[in-house]
Amino acid sequence: MPKSETKRYSKEFGKKEKVLNYATQTYQLSRPNKVGTVMALIRECQPKTHVEWEKWYFENANTDGKTPTKITKESLEELGERLYVKIKEIVIPEWTEAFNQLTLEDCVEYIFNLTINRTYDGFIREKSVIEDNLAKEFSNIKFEQSDPELDHAGDIDYLGWVGKKAFGIQIKPVTAKANFGNYSVSDRLKASFTEFNRKFGGEVFIVYSIDDKIKNNEVIEQIALEVKRLQRLQELTTNKT
Repeated sequence: MPKSETKRYSKEFGKKEKVLNYATQTYQLSRPNKVGTVMALIRECQPKTHVEWEKWYFENANTDGKTPTKITKESLEELGERLYVKIKEIVIPEWTEAFNQLTLEDCVEYIFNLTINRTYDGFIREKSVIEDNLAKEFSNIKFEQSDPELDHAGDIDYLGWVGKKAFGIQIKPVTAKANFGNYSVSDRLKASFTEFNRKFGGEVFIVYSIDDKIKNNEVIEQIALEVKRLQRLQELTTNKT
């Protein structure tokens, strides 16, 4: 007996999808502070039908932040209107200008720059954040690069070993004017960090860097507390044996 196909509710937007996705991500219109923590909400709901999920979402969803607000159909419609304005008034003019100025030389140089230069800059920046900052701050911790063969490798740049347990470090480059407070960890990253914690015992910390300097200095105190927690766990384990 042939297996029945699962009905899909997602709408296809064709060639418009890339533009809609780009503008939505650029202007952060689908972040938890706008639409709530949707994956966490649907897992809490455990809906049997699409209708059940939609009804539950509008009854329970709030924006994620210091001052949560109720999410309604009207608030989602307002986000859609903002998206339209951003695309029409900013994205299209900017892209039109870029398209008109684009040359073959730009494309060739971009691929080379992306592959060679940016990779090298990122590699040096990550090593400097660890070796010139965290390794000096935590001289008793062994830091090692994430094994590229492990599932978490794309999300965790370095591991900090405390005995047989480890915490994770993700290094994100930011510009001097960037507001990393707006950065929100995606549901996929949250799941990856949870899996890392399950496997290695420690939390994952996001370090924002400008060149080789740590911008969110408060993360050092957070890591220090985690190191103490892991050390206590290590002592408890040792005493039991």
